[in-house]
Amino acid sequence: MAGDGPSALPVQLVEQPRLQKLKEMFIAKFGSAPKFYARAPGRVNLIGEHIDYCGYAVLPMAIEQDILIAVEPVQTQVVQLANTNSSYLDFSTSVNNIQINKTKPQWHNYFLCGLKGIQEHFGLNNPTGMNCLLDGTIPPSSGLSSSSALVCCAGLVTLRANGKTLSKVELAEICTKSERYIGTEGGGMDQSISFLAEEGTAKLIEFSPLRATDVRLPSGATFVIANSCVEMNKAATSHYNIRVMECRLATKLLSKSKGLEWRKMLRLHDVQIKLGVSLEEMLTIVEEVLHPEPYSTEEICKCLGISLEELRSQILSQNMQDVSTFKLYQRAKHVYSEAARVLEFQKICSEAPVNALQLLGELMKQSHISCREMYECSCPELDRLVDICLQFGAIGSRLTGAGWGGCTVSMVPTDKLNTFLKNVKKAYYQTDGQRLAVENNSLFATKPGRGALVFVEA
Repeated sequence: MAGDGPSALPVQLVEQPRLQKLKEMFIAKFGSAPKFYARAPGRVNLIGEHIDYCGYAVLPMAIEQDILIAVEPVQTQVVQLANTNSSYLDFSTSVNNIQINKTKPQWHNYFLCGLKGIQEHFGLNNPTGMNCLLDGTIPPSSGLSSSSALVCCAGLVTLRANGKTLSKVELAEICTKSERYIGTEGGGMDQSISFLAEEGTAKLIEFSPLRATDVRLPSGATFVIANSCVEMNKAATSHYNIRVMECRLATKLLSKSKGLEWRKMLRLHDVQIKLGVSLEEMLTIVEEVLHPEPYSTEEICKCLGISLEELRSQILSQNMQDVSTFKLYQRAKHVYSEAARVLEFQKICSEAPVNALQLLGELMKQSHISCREMYECSCPELDRLVDICLQFGAIGSRLTGAGWGGCTVSMVPTDKLNTFLKNVKKAYYQTDGQRLAVENNSLFATKPGRGALVFVEA
């Protein structure tokens, strides 16, 4: 199993200007040369938003933008972290006393999540110290998974520095769990694609057990990422974790209404599996059981037959104690319909009908509408950007990542790509001084990239 871990590639640094530059900066910073380099890519989710933590399959691909770390294992039990971007401050700590601050999610805390995850998995009593210099090309807070890529890269770095091996699947699972140290209740999509991605193919990623299936995207179209330039930090806002809780509460109410052991049920997927019905039938059950008006904590207690005290101590997480109303109908409808769209997307890609692009585009549009109306994770800028992309020739367009800011992903006919990029640039970025300043990294075509790797100097 451990044999199928991320590969170590010997490279000629002279042929890799970015690695060469990172090596020079590392020597200037630490006075010695790095022993190896680790890279983990960001990702774009083509369809399947906010359903991984509900147990459903998602359909992402890795992008070329990544986190790259130069590493030198050292004798002292200290980890020294530096960043090529001077707005991220240096940080150092003892490897035996990892403290992760949830209140202010700073860049080094994500590194510490990956470090701690590997240390705890192996029970390392005497972990290796390291000097690390990080270089990132994923725009931060853009919904392209810069934080998860950093957690994954740090996990890979720690694994190699300590002479351990794990399979990609094991690494993805450890990094998913360890990102929770910072308070994000993610579902595992970001970490899985970061390790399991392969060049030239998107992946259908399924959970429990974790597995990835190639999805060949149709020819004739290119995926374009456009950043709304509205930053969204999952760990710093409660929106994301409230949605996770609303899905959990919807699971409990649906389970109870169907006579299932609701206390044991945690994810919307579990309800479908236990009932043995289709996603379409689950949507009908949501219509029958849940009402569109928000549920108060009192009503939830009444439906479940429990006290407010039990709801707070047994079900609601620490940071949800003050939330008084929850939208259960809308969240469940989004999850079950989005899960069905993912499977439909995969089916169209594998059957490749003549009108495949139109069908896929339609699914992307429906996904965005559901994210906006049912999951309420869009924002005015994202909606405007989706409209602009569709207006200038995208066959489908939607928000990608957690939402509330960040990026859209659009499917554009390859022969119209250049005009599309020019028009979107003009309509969205050049009308606004702040956006204009960052437009170069904000709008780009992308193709499925490879997963996490280690480079060693040949």
